Order: sequence, then structure tokens, then C-alpha cells
Amino acid sequence: MSQDTIDKLYANYDVLSEALTKGKIADYELEYKEILNAVKGNAKEKKLAAQFIPKFFKHFPSLADTAIDRQLDLCEDEDGITRRQAIKDLPNFCKDTKEHTPKIADILSQLLLSDDPMELQQVHLSLQQLAKYDVLGTLSGIFSQITAGDEATRARCFQYLSQKFMKFCGDLVTKEIETFIVVELKKILQDVTADEFHLCMTILAKTKLASTVSGHQELVKIAVEQAELDVELSGTLAAEDEVIERFIFCATEAVPYLSNKVESTPFVKFMCEKLLPLSTWNLIGAADDQSQTQLRLLKVFAELCTYCGTLENPQEAVKRIYAILQEYMPLPPLDTDISDTPSFQFSHAECLLYALHCVGKQAPEFLTFPEDAASLKDFKQRIQYLARGTQGYLKKLQEAIKGQTPAELKSDENQIKVTALKTTSNISTLIRDLFHSPPLFKAKVNLSWLAPKGKDGAASVVDLTSPGGGAGTKRHAPITFDGTPNSKKGKRTEGQDQKYYAPPSGKYSAGVKNYAGGQAGGNKRRQGGGGRRSGGGGGFRSGQKRFGRY
Repeated sequence: MSQDTIDKLYANYDVLSEALTKGKIADYELEYKEILNAVKGNAKEKKLAAQFIPKFFKHFPSLADTAIDRQLDLCEDEDGITRRQAIKDLPNFCKDTKEHTPKIADILSQLLLSDDPMELQQVHLSLQQLAKYDVLGTLSGIFSQITAGDEATRARCFQYLSQKFMKFCGDLVTKEIETFIVVELKKILQDVTADEFHLCMTILAKTKLASTVSGHQELVKIAVEQAELDVELSGTLAAEDEVIERFIFCATEAVPYLSNKVESTPFVKFMCEKLLPLSTWNLIGAADDQSQTQLRLLKVFAELCTYCGTLENPQEAVKRIYAILQEYMPLPPLDTDISDTPSFQFSHAECLLYALHCVGKQAPEFLTFPEDAASLKDFKQRIQYLARGTQGYLKKLQEAIKGQTPAELKSDENQIKVTALKTTSNISTLIRDLFHSPPLFKAKVNLSWLAPKGKDGAASVVDLTSPGGGAGTKRHAPITFDGTPNSKKGKRTEGQDQKYYAPPSGKYSAGVKNYAGGQAGGNKRRQGGGGRRSGGGGGFRSGQKRFGRY
């Protein structure tokens, strides 16, 4: 196109601007149509059209659909500069006509799939600008893509809400808007993947729900519903990977919100009734790394027990915890040399002793075995044998880090030793309480994988005599021998097997192997997203994220 066409565009702009001041702009529809047709011109004409179309948009309602459609043509142009200009001016369609905000937000949400960093940055800025004009309409458009868009768009919308919107548009979130976000997320939670559930909880954590007791109760309730704790499970089904991973994932999301006013009872009840029967426990993780899967489960269980309320049948719960503990607290072999230090899976033992200590206060008579002298003797022998192994290993660890400077203690290998020292110290503390006759439930310990937290950085502990303390404490990523932390909550994939510190003497190595277990297209934008996924009613969908251009 010639310079004459550029001049004509500027002339049309001047005519429309002047007519606007005189209140007669509706008489100049032909000039506006010429601007609309400029989207078929060269790069300069397209760039001008991208700016002029939204400028006069509200004055030609009969051309509204055509105008938005032409702007979308520019958003899909082959030239990156043209696309960015068109995206930049998209919010201007809604500056004075908010009824179009959901549609423009829907379009921008689909543009989040851009693989051009500069273009993606402009999409983020345009969404922020659009929210300033109409935050409710903007969120409606974004949520429409989460609900009905394809998997890739849905994933990007989740990421935008959790990483960008709540950060840069937080001052726009009123009580009404926050209620809208919570309601929409609750709808979405009926059909989400594990990753999407985590993103939903991340978004909710940035609302006022995370700052009130009632909000914490609501967040824990959401986690409980996602965990599907009311599902009837057979022993084999309960041991399936999907059930275990869902439980660990949902319980982990709930833990930061637990306190003496927000209890973990449903999770603890499910664990004791469905997963701790020995026939089920022995199947958990059998197809994978069983010891690590069970340890991940025990760690979250121990954290949950801190805030467990009154159980319907505490005697049975304690009985089942103790039955599993016996697996990690064997009887001393009859032919063992008294000078030999036994080996144990100390990390598992710490979790189970802690759980027994927390829940045991609800059935304090259980460990006294009042009508079974043989069981009492058996318990004493097992716990003495564990105490002996713990003290032997504790001594070795203390010798290993003795004289180390603070800088030296920060090394990967020494950090593993420090964590192991915390584990064995906790076990010793718990044993002293439980070995007492009758057992005591007064000890205060901080679980070895949790970072101490207190005023002015001072170390704090979890008080086992009450359900309070330690809410929201951060969990350390497990420390591996090669210094690579693994913070994933899901199953470890092949090649992720961790290497652990081996004590100086070979006879101790078996007892430390589990210390650092893991914690744990163009036209599409005009029509909206794809169809809804099948599923619903809670739980996690299976499905992979597929990122593409459009």
C-alpha cells in the first residue's frame, strides 16, 4: 500500500476525533469502516489500525463484533510487532464498555500460550490493565478458559492467576472479588489434576482465607474433600499408588493450616482405619520403592497427628499404629553379641513413635497392657533394643560432627549427619516417655525434617501435650549425598534414587539408609476453548500438560 493509504488513515482519525468533540461521530461510520479494513494492509497500516480501532470502538456498537474480530486478526499476524501492538490495545475495547471485558479477557487468556517472551509479557500487562478497568469481568474471562479451554490454555491460566494476577492485581481484590475467586475455584476443584489442585490451593492461600481460623478450616475442608476420605476401599485398593499419592498430596496441602482450632482428625482417622492395617500396609508401595513410599506417608502422618482431635475409637487407632511400629522395632535376636550395636530404619521409627505419642494420650492405658503381661514384656524388650541402637548411632554421629566449624557443618554430608542426629535425639526423647511406667506423654520434640521456628529466629518445639504449635512450619527438602534436594511430592522417577550418608562403621550403614526420604490456532480464540473434560465430583483427573503455540 502507498503512503496515500497511511495519510488516509490519519485523515480518518482526525475526522473522527473532530466529530467526537461535536457529538456527531455516529455520522462517520464509513471512516471507521476504512480503519477496520486497514488490517489487510502493510505493517504500518496494521499498527495504526490496532491503535485506532479500539479508540473509537464504543461509538459504533453495530460494528462491535466486526471491530473485535479485526483486532483478533492483528493479534494473529505473522509480524511480532503488529501482534504486540494489537495485544497492547485490546484492553481499550473495555475502557468505557465493560460488557466486553469477559470476551477480551478470554482472548488474552488464550494468548497466554504465546512462545514469544516479549509477546507473553505484553499479554500479562494487558490483562493487568484490563483488570484495572473491570476486575470481575477479567476474572470471568480467565475462569471461562480454565473451565472450557484446552489443557494447555487451562494450565497457563492457572499459572497466571497464581503467579501474576494475585501478585500484581492484589490491590484490586475486594471482598466481593475474593468471594468470586473462591466460588469459582471450588467449582473447578470438582475436576482437577494434582498439579491444578496445588495451584488452586496456592491461589486460595493468597486470599483472606489464609489469614483467619475460619479460612483455615475451609482450606482444610477442601483438602479433605479432594482426598476422598469417605470412599470405601478394600485392602488391595487402598494400597494402590493413586490412593496413596492423593492422600499424601492432599494432606500435605492441609498441614500448613492445622492448629489447635483446625484439626486433622479426618486424615488421621483415614490413615488408621484404611492404610495402617498390616495387610494393607505391606502392599503400599510394593510396585515401586516401598520403603520410601511408606516413609513419605509416615512423615505426613506424623505431622497430622500433632493436631489430631478426639478419635471415635482411639484404642483401635493406637493398636494399629503400634502394630506397624513393631515392624520397625523388632525384638532383640537371641544370639546377638551384647557389644554389637543394632541397625534400624530410624526415620520410620521416629514417625511412628511420634504418632504413637500424640494419639496414645487418647488411650494411655494401651501401652500398659493391663491384662497381658507377655505383651508388656514384649514391648519393653523391643523399645529397649531400639534405645540401644539409637544410643549407639547417636554417639557415632556426635563424634562425627564434633569440632566441626559452623561453615563445615553446612556441607551436604554434614547436613545429613545433623538431620540424622535430630532423628535419633527425637527417638531417645520419645522412648524415655513411652518406657515410663505408666507411659508419659509430656515430651516436646520438633520433628527432624521440620525447620525450627520461633520468635526472633529462636528454635521452637512442638508441644505433644497439646495440639497447638508449629502451624505452617516449612519442610526441608531431603538432602542427598550429591547435594541435590528433591522437593517433589509425587513418586520419584527412575534415576532419582537418593544416596545417603554411610556411618564410619559398616555395621551401622543399614540403619541410616532411609534418613533423607522425600517429602515429601486462530479461530479457536473466537469460539472459546474446547469441550469440558470428563470426570468430576472431586479427586484428581489424569492428564498431562501440553504446551503449544495456539
